[in-house]
Amino acid sequence: MDGTEERRVMEGFEGEGVVGIFSTAEEPQDADYSQTPSLSDEVEVMILARIPRSEYGKLSLVSKRHLSLLKSGNLFKIRKEIGFREPSVFVLASGESSWWAFDRNFNSCRTLPVLPSDLCFSSGDKETLSAGTQLIVSGNETNGLVNWRYELVENKWFKGPTMKDLRCLFASATCGDYAYVAGGVRGRREVLSSAERYNPETRTWERLPAMNRRRKLCSGCYLDGKFYVVGGRNEEDGNLTCGEFFDEYRNRWEIIEGMTSCTPVVTYQSPPLIAVVNNKLYTLETSSNQIKVYLKRSNTWKTLGQVPIRADSNGGWGVAFKSLGDELLVIGGGQAMSYARHGMCIYMCRPDPRGEELRWKRVDCGKSRSSHFILNCCIMMA
Repeated sequence: MDGTEERRVMEGFEGEGVVGIFSTAEEPQDADYSQTPSLSDEVEVMILARIPRSEYGKLSLVSKRHLSLLKSGNLFKIRKEIGFREPSVFVLASGESSWWAFDRNFNSCRTLPVLPSDLCFSSGDKETLSAGTQLIVSGNETNGLVNWRYELVENKWFKGPTMKDLRCLFASATCGDYAYVAGGVRGRREVLSSAERYNPETRTWERLPAMNRRRKLCSGCYLDGKFYVVGGRNEEDGNLTCGEFFDEYRNRWEIIEGMTSCTPVVTYQSPPLIAVVNNKLYTLETSSNQIKVYLKRSNTWKTLGQVPIRADSNGGWGVAFKSLGDELLVIGGGQAMSYARHGMCIYMCRPDPRGEELRWKRVDCGKSRSSHFILNCCIMMA
């Protein structure tokens, strides 16, 4: 197949917006392509795997075969094999009953099915993480802590599997298809040091060695091929300035003393807002609304500039600070936020650890009426 023919095939799927990933208002039809030169199954699938995920809703209308291919999940496996993955941004804002899913550039969005949990879970605090094509949401139901997972391939919510240690207020991070969690609180008071890894293929949790410190209200990231846990509070509710990382090759945790010792401690403080871009660790200091980059060699932080949202208004709560490819993503209330106009603001920038000026770009997602208070935000690569 020459370049002209491949381009013609790709252009046939252009367009914007979808109703859902696979759910459509019309049944797919098997059209008559007898007069069209056919492609081998292998070539056709490789082309389909490179189509933006935001177009999969339209792709499901082309034929029953395409719909079956999408529902089987094989396209996502092929995308993984050829290294063609796209980030999706999942957001749950205050007052919303459903999650929103945005594409990389916030050009298309859709709502996820309503999570079929009880009122206690819907109205309570939740933690989120992603693993492969699954979004995992942890929170309290009337009968205790549970995990729910959203399956991207099926566009449905399922309960479980539960962690080895049910927990809340924990650190989490994603590496490839695996998700990692550590620390947190079990029950009302027990602060944990335990850690686990989730395998989305087998839908199972595996215990990891325990951390050196018990931590709650901590944050996690993947840096230098290691799972880092930063900050938090200990079992006496004291502020922890040390961090630690899990070295899988040595199968042990190592402490980094004074990692966040320069960070101001304020009351009603959220877990540290951290993100990794191009293997550099960044933080949003909520008391000053400043972005800082971590200098590993000196174990210090360098100030880069201010972020254009109000992270200080609620001690960091309600703000999403994530890595989105080679950019930083921040969602919250704008600097000129008033209670009369409280729509969420979305900004992105490519940070330069050398100290160049941060150039933020405002993103219009068409959801300006959503609350600026972000309850949960998670990035999925698939």
